[in-house]
Amino acid sequence: MKRIILHWTAGRYYPTQFEKNYYHYLVDKDGRIYNGIYTPEDNSNCSDGVYAAHTGGGNTGSIGVALCGMNGFKSEKAVGDFPITAVQFEACMKFCSDLCQKYSINIDSDSVMTHYEFGQKNPKTTSYGKIDIIYLPPYSWVSKNDIGSFIRSKIRWYKEKSLRG
Repeated sequence: MKRIILHWTAGRYYPTQFEKNYYHYLVDKDGRIYNGIYTPEDNSNCSDGVYAAHTGGGNTGSIGVALCGMNGFKSEKAVGDFPITAVQFEACMKFCSDLCQKYSINIDSDSVMTHYEFGQKNPKTTSYGKIDIIYLPPYSWVSKNDIGSFIRSKIRWYKEKSLRG
C-alpha cells in the first residue's frame, strides 16, 4: 500500500453496512475502529472490481479511513448533528500512525492526505470538489487548507510517541 486517504462519511456516528463497502476502516464517535468489507490489500489492484471504492481516481494502492459523521454539514457555522469528536479524531490519528508503520507509508503530503487534498491534486478525477475533510469541529481554528498538514503532524506525533514507548 502506498498511501492513506482520510474521509468523513457524511453520515451518522456509527458505520452502516453501506459505508463499510467503501472504506477499509471507519472510526465512530467514541474512537472505536471498524473494519470495512474489503482489506487494504484488495486495493492493490482495482481492475478486478473487488475493492473499497473510496476515492475516485485514487483507489489503487490506497487505504481508505473514514471518520463517521458530518451528516448535514453545510459550513463551519452549520456542521450538522454529527460533528467529528475530539476522541474520534485522536483515535483515528493514532490508528493511521499504526497503519503507516505496518505498511511502511511515509507521512507526507503525497502519501497521507484527505479526500479533499487528493481532489485538489487530481482535478481531472471524480474526487475533485469533494469536501471531506475541510473542517474539523474539535479543532475549528485549523483552516481548510491547513487540515492536511495538521493531520500529518498528529500522525507523526503518534508515531514518535509509539517509538519512544
